[in-house]
Amino acid sequence: MADRHVRPSALHGSLVPPPSKSDAHRALICAALAGEESRIKGIGSHPSDDILATRRCLQALGDAITARRSGKAPTKTQLTLDCHESGTTLRLLIPVVAALGVPATFTGRGRLPQRPLQEYRTIFAGHGIDLDFPAEGSLPLSVRGQLTPGLFHVPGHVSSQYLSGLLLALPLLDGDSEIVLTSPLESAPYVEMTRRTLGEFGVVVHTTPSGYQVAGRQRFLPVDYTVEKDYSQAAFWLVANYLGSEIKLSGLSDHSAQGDRAILPILASLAKHQASELPFIIDAAQIPDLVPVLAVAASLTPGQTRITNAARLRLKESDRLAVTADILASIGAQIRVEDDSLVIDGQTELTGGQADSHGDHRIAMALAIAALKSAKGVIITQAEAVRKSYPEFFAEFSRLGGICDELNLG
Repeated sequence: MADRHVRPSALHGSLVPPPSKSDAHRALICAALAGEESRIKGIGSHPSDDILATRRCLQALGDAITARRSGKAPTKTQLTLDCHESGTTLRLLIPVVAALGVPATFTGRGRLPQRPLQEYRTIFAGHGIDLDFPAEGSLPLSVRGQLTPGLFHVPGHVSSQYLSGLLLALPLLDGDSEIVLTSPLESAPYVEMTRRTLGEFGVVVHTTPSGYQVAGRQRFLPVDYTVEKDYSQAAFWLVANYLGSEIKLSGLSDHSAQGDRAILPILASLAKHQASELPFIIDAAQIPDLVPVLAVAASLTPGQTRITNAARLRLKESDRLAVTADILASIGAQIRVEDDSLVIDGQTELTGGQADSHGDHRIAMALAIAALKSAKGVIITQAEAVRKSYPEFFAEFSRLGGICDELNLG
């Protein structure tokens, strides 16, 4: 499944989106901290690579978590936690490991070792944690010491996962803590998801005008938890519908805290705005994961669309801002990067051609949806990148009537 040739067509049928990767990460961590009595439902029998990474890391931490719950001293054995390519696994677990007081080395592959982590030096300053970074990049990162409670200053504009990781960790400490945001919070819905998941496991986090208050010595309660279906992945099928397919999606919660639920009103507004003389503005600050597939929708909507506040996309599995523009331009879209924005002049059809996913799962899936409305289809190289978040994507695509041939371009 290294490469795929996706031909123009329309998709038809019914589909249940996969479990929310963001929800699953948080639920698995909370369940591990609560104990063996917790049961996480809805992840399915073929979890994504990212979820497998979190599971493996939590298994490695099993003895340390058990010791913490029983009040025993943490192990001094150095652990190695391989996060594979999962930035969520990495950023959520660094504070948890610090709170457990376990010496650990975090490793990763792909672009993960180059993604930012240095902010933890400031966040953990004065709180008993020693961080050992490599000379270049961020991984392997060694974490030693015992995190102490108190006041934490956290930047909100780099990644909400710094904040979510702290919210998962601080309830374990022996005293109360306060988090103060030092810059406006982006991807805020993901933090709200963390708070809601914590609440399901009996842990309370209070909001303040400047951030959050978290009481220490809280106990994670074992529960049965069902992971939500994923709006981030449903977005690809919803854009396919926007472009003329007829897919009936089921299982998505109308009351989800997932920020990517915004795909629904955005597509509705984009449809009404097409061919307007004024540009249609999409603010990506809270919905960065939707940008590649929204760029596909905009590329196939007459009129101009501007996707703004997208600078953080440069720090994803690829430089997702530049790559989105490059790969869509290579198959006939009129798209360019301006500062932290994408400017797209929409049309009714793309020419198609060959495009490299750059090993980025969301780029690979966006290309498949773009191919539906292309003249000659799209050859997607490194299409196997979908395993990171949606291993069954191309199987579902074919089941819905998509023409999707496997290739091996070498």
